[in-house]
Amino acid sequence: MINTISLSRSKPKKQGVSPQKILNFIEAIEEKELELHSFMFLRHGNVISEGWWEPYKPNLKHTLFSLSKSFTSAAIGYAIEDGLITVEDTIISFFPNDISKKIDNNLSTMKIKHLLTMSTGHENDLTGKIYSAKDGNWVKAFFESPVENVPGTKFVYNSAATYMLSAIIQKVTSQTLLSYLESKLFNQLGILATWETCPNGINTGGWGLNITTEDIAKFGQLYLQKGMWNNKRILSEEWINTSTAVHIANGNDEDSDWSQGYGYQFWRCRHNIYRGDGAFGQFCIVIPDQDAVIAITSATNDMQSVLNCVWEYLLPAFDDLSNYADESIQETLEHKLTSLSLSDALKKHNSSPISKQVSNKHYEFEKNEYNIKTLWINFREDISTFTIVDNKYKHQLDCGIGKWLESKTTLLSYESEDSTQHLNKSLTAAIGNWKDPCTFILSIRFIETLFCYTIIFKFNDDNLMIEPSVNVSFGENNLPVIKGRVGKL
Repeated sequence: MINTISLSRSKPKKQGVSPQKILNFIEAIEEKELELHSFMFLRHGNVISEGWWEPYKPNLKHTLFSLSKSFTSAAIGYAIEDGLITVEDTIISFFPNDISKKIDNNLSTMKIKHLLTMSTGHENDLTGKIYSAKDGNWVKAFFESPVENVPGTKFVYNSAATYMLSAIIQKVTSQTLLSYLESKLFNQLGILATWETCPNGINTGGWGLNITTEDIAKFGQLYLQKGMWNNKRILSEEWINTSTAVHIANGNDEDSDWSQGYGYQFWRCRHNIYRGDGAFGQFCIVIPDQDAVIAITSATNDMQSVLNCVWEYLLPAFDDLSNYADESIQETLEHKLTSLSLSDALKKHNSSPISKQVSNKHYEFEKNEYNIKTLWINFREDISTFTIVDNKYKHQLDCGIGKWLESKTTLLSYESEDSTQHLNKSLTAAIGNWKDPCTFILSIRFIETLFCYTIIFKFNDDNLMIEPSVNVSFGENNLPVIKGRVGKL
């Protein structure tokens, strides 16, 4: 068990940053309805501004999605320092037993540097293909995919490439990627992490890392300090410089931060800035010219707008002396940051004359996409409990009426690896309220991820219609509607 390490705290003014501009940033984010979950702003190694949108909290880990890739890049740097690999090593040399077909020239010349730069030669991202491998051997599935182009000639974002980096780390160190980074990096920075694995026990590499917002900021600060931490070298300065430099072109849109060049699992940005990022707005932004780092977690499909707000409001904040004399601005900013919240529309304590009538009625459902058979709701004044029976399990979820309520639920959880009769529980915060006398809205946030499910319950005599949706997804946000009717107990 390691001790967590907190970063130093300071005020924006003391570090030469305008609190007014930070306040403008937060207001712009909310005005544009960009769903941020957390924000942390560092300058000169000090946290000068931070906030979490309720029900998210500083101590909770958050799913990073592809921001995980930048941490995998660091692991490759360590393995190079340890003399275990070079970026010129061919991929097939590590996995001779997983290659079951004739090796073509493109595959034979694919190197670690091509995995790092997303230039493997594949025409498309292979993540879906390796994920669905029936035998669970993702490495083998990677090698069975055709390599249409000469490696190094074309940028194609490919999370499977990063998975292969993780597999290489495990091959040469006899440790998982997570274990290797714990000894090299995480323990040094006081980071407690979890990381998804494939069926064969290899960390997914390109996604699946879970850490706190402050941990993201620590990682960015380490890179800003060129690998130094508490006057001790943690990571090679040469590797940091190399991995954050442009290695391949990835577009020609001068207004897009996805077209400024790609390094070794890092994106270049406008304004001489670089970042790691993950789907739906997980950011570690490093601003060398201003000695600053910004960490953000969010759930938005418009990641460019988040970055645009950073460039528009926070970049001009450095060394801006205007409004410094007005101490009330700092107070206003601090009040704003401590009162951030999501789902404010559900916070009025509304009631319904039918709540007692429908409470604990068992609604039965015909065959549906969610395998739900029966549902009943115990409506009380401050808390409601939802009980759902599907084709295998009985689930419960507690919901605050007009207020967030934390609980653990097996709803939408995966079966544990050690038992097919047991589900892992996920931490949730749920809030609900009556929109009108016959319509109840439930918001469920899985607060160690970025997903929020909004479920609308429409009661009509003995009938119940359920309309679910999710805040962000790789598919449709509106989910299939199901209908139930009061059944016999």
